[in-house]
Amino acid sequence: MNAITQTLSDSIKELFDVEIEPVLTRPEPQFGDYTTNIAMQLAGRLKQPPRQIAEQLAAKLQETGDYDAVTIAGPGFINITLEPSELLALTRREPRPTRAGQSVVIETNNPNPFKAMHIGHAMNAILADTIANLLAIDGAAVRRVSYHGDVGLHVGKSMYSLLRFIDGDIEKLRAVPEAERNSFMSKMYAEGSNAYKEDAAAKAEIDALAQESFQPSSDLYKEVYELCLAWSFAQIDAIVQRLGNLPTSARFLESLADPKGVEIVKKHTPGVFEASDGAYIFKGSEHGSFDNAFVASNGRGLYAARDLGLMQLKQDLFHPQKSYIITAEEQRDYFKGVIAAAELALPELKGVTENIPHGTVKLSTGKMSSRNGDVLEIGWLFDQFAAAIVERDGEPDDEIIAGALRYQFLKVKIGGDVVFDVNEAVSLTGNTGSYLQYAHARARRIIEKSGAKTIPMPADVREEDRALVRKMGEYSEVIELAKRTLEPHHICTYLFELAQEFNRYYEKNQVVGSEHEAHRLGLVLTYADTLRAGLMILGIVAPNKM
Repeated sequence: MNAITQTLSDSIKELFDVEIEPVLTRPEPQFGDYTTNIAMQLAGRLKQPPRQIAEQLAAKLQETGDYDAVTIAGPGFINITLEPSELLALTRREPRPTRAGQSVVIETNNPNPFKAMHIGHAMNAILADTIANLLAIDGAAVRRVSYHGDVGLHVGKSMYSLLRFIDGDIEKLRAVPEAERNSFMSKMYAEGSNAYKEDAAAKAEIDALAQESFQPSSDLYKEVYELCLAWSFAQIDAIVQRLGNLPTSARFLESLADPKGVEIVKKHTPGVFEASDGAYIFKGSEHGSFDNAFVASNGRGLYAARDLGLMQLKQDLFHPQKSYIITAEEQRDYFKGVIAAAELALPELKGVTENIPHGTVKLSTGKMSSRNGDVLEIGWLFDQFAAAIVERDGEPDDEIIAGALRYQFLKVKIGGDVVFDVNEAVSLTGNTGSYLQYAHARARRIIEKSGAKTIPMPADVREEDRALVRKMGEYSEVIELAKRTLEPHHICTYLFELAQEFNRYYEKNQVVGSEHEAHRLGLVLTYADTLRAGLMILGIVAPNKM
């Protein structure tokens, strides 16, 4: 509760003997710095006109002498304009942590090996990594982990093509250049997927190869499997790092989660699960989900059993108070069922696991999928960004490219689909990550041009400064909102608006060489530091030159 909220709350208690915490919002600048509709909320309870209530509260606020102006608008909105010193103080306010000491585990990447990593995986990894940043700055002890499917049908599809490609000679596989391995694995998987759909004999062979992934029976299979698994993880780690994600502290595999999950399911049958023709079913329809098989009739765990086993593995290793799984929206109901089953079978997991579903990435031709090989690989996308930077006579740099790519996903509210327009994504102007990176570099250049060795913080707010200072003062509130909701798009929207506000200020107010140079340099520095802090939370580098 900030000072204004506390004063309002105390005044309401004194005047009306009602305990309530008013909500403050940011109005358009012409209406002041804060506004509240608390008078309308109280009107029904007090049986008084809202404007009459507002007038009494406004008088109380004015008595304190802490505000530049307190006015009433419309039916009873209370608009508050801060004193310049208070407005300036907000630019120095640090966001308050609310998760101090909480132990958190979050999956920040989960692409399967034996496939190419495409832009859909990039969205998931970037969003999860940024949510991890929000949790960390909110005081949580965050452990980033990854989870990968190293067994099952997708492995069988790839192995079918790989074994045909080498034709008994694994040296053919070793000859594939490192730079081409991601695309090569994509091709192998696509060929296996097509064969599985179109050829009954191939389908039977792929099913057998999928089962063999759990326990290879031939030396050649094992050698190809282990080599391509190593390739895949090397590619995943390199690409995730290139995207700007922080490293993970643990890698979990389906091959380890499977037996753990099967054990839990069988231990809680009957009770939580039901046996049906050799399979084990969870009645998810009774828990807002759908009925789902956790273990197949052949005794092998299915996806749900593996996810259940993964929850237990995380608990055994980290004992988290919260565990976040970031997935596509289409998996929302699936995870409702898995989480419900986990909480019934393992009461210690009650309230621990939370699924955050996001929208899907789409091209103009529709949703991207790795099932048919029609994917937009991340390497290709980096090349497109690099080409756009070269066209602007810039130096293509992975940090600049990653910043633009991250922002493209993060500016969309979680849950909404990202219609990925390549032309928009590579644009270095408008509401893009590159624009914000450039805005930061531009501010640093102004400071560098001044030649100032030290820059004191502004001591006052001149009339022409007010809009910019007001915007900078919103930073801590926006960060607190993003932390509370775990929604990075609030930060994106704010930073774009902040950069636009600075541009308006700079167009009208000379900095270097003006009579107010020292004062205005302090504002530029505060702006640049604010922009940098917000970009860092988004995982975007704020360059000093660009």
